[in-house]
Amino acid sequence: MTEFIHPSPGSLNYADLAQSIKDWALELGFARAAIANIDLSHAEAGLEQWLAAGFHGEMDYMARHGLKRARPAELVPGTVAAITVFMPYLTGGVDPSTVLADTSKAYISRYALGRDYHKVLRSRLQQLADKITAAVGPYGHRVFVDSAPILEVELAKQGGNGWRGKHSLLINREYGSFFFLGELLVDIPLPVDPPMEKEHCGKCTACIDICPTQAIVAPYTVDARRCVSYLTIELKGAIPVEFRSMIGNRVYGCDDCQLVCPWNRFAAPSPETDFAIRHGLDDVSLVELFAWTEVQFTQKMAGSPIYRIGYAAWLRNLAVGLGNATTSDEVIAALMARREIEDDMVREHILWALVQHGVY
Repeated sequence: MTEFIHPSPGSLNYADLAQSIKDWALELGFARAAIANIDLSHAEAGLEQWLAAGFHGEMDYMARHGLKRARPAELVPGTVAAITVFMPYLTGGVDPSTVLADTSKAYISRYALGRDYHKVLRSRLQQLADKITAAVGPYGHRVFVDSAPILEVELAKQGGNGWRGKHSLLINREYGSFFFLGELLVDIPLPVDPPMEKEHCGKCTACIDICPTQAIVAPYTVDARRCVSYLTIELKGAIPVEFRSMIGNRVYGCDDCQLVCPWNRFAAPSPETDFAIRHGLDDVSLVELFAWTEVQFTQKMAGSPIYRIGYAAWLRNLAVGLGNATTSDEVIAALMARREIEDDMVREHILWALVQHGVY
């Protein structure tokens, strides 16, 4: 952080500054901004238990920083407050249920249909940071968008931006849960907003019941090792055979727990053009995507969050989808065309898929 002696309390009205920050955030396209208390000690025991259970799977970075995730002031020394924001990302397209019901189609998580959210939110948060600099002069700060060991849902909850749903995601009464979170840690003693007094899930267990792999092992607790999003995005090696048929046609992420959530009946479309659907990914066949060359994947997925999983994992996921598709000459021909692929991991999934169609 930049060393800076802030103006004396009498020369700067922090309450006015906090309100200005919220107004600027709205101008920059965020749906809501709040100032959160950075004391997350209440979440430390749960984090330790989650890690001890191994629910983070191969995401070693989750364990590497340990309790620092719940201690923003240790992550960024000097931090005294967190500005927490969110930006909705739904931009229309074909009804997800229609795609999920058609085994020939590839279902891609709604958040990944447009431009990489990391770049979009980071740019806007930096603009927000710059506006604060213009108002108060140099100050200590760091911008985070799903890019640091920090409990961002807890921070958002702490600032009153919503409550944690039983699927572990943040839910807001006005916007549901289809939004991206971002944080700006600052060394300015801004007045904090109160957390929401209670959650509003009640006795509903729709998200738990719908999960295709039963990854929500208890309310508010997800075993990532079973989660389709983890299996298709974070996992680097082979997808365990026991989960392949459960994945269906979900080739990048999974939205089932959000799609069934009653609060997402209120999820309004995002006005952000960067999240507009690219390359028809909301309604595209598995066969078409499986035919992409590595060059095509690189070109079409440039600037997309999908790019980071790499071509091999992309083919792996599509092979599983094709294995779960209704048997057809087109599906079998697509798999047979790549059955001699050099990548051992991808080939293993293709052979598994062919077995599902009775070829071997």
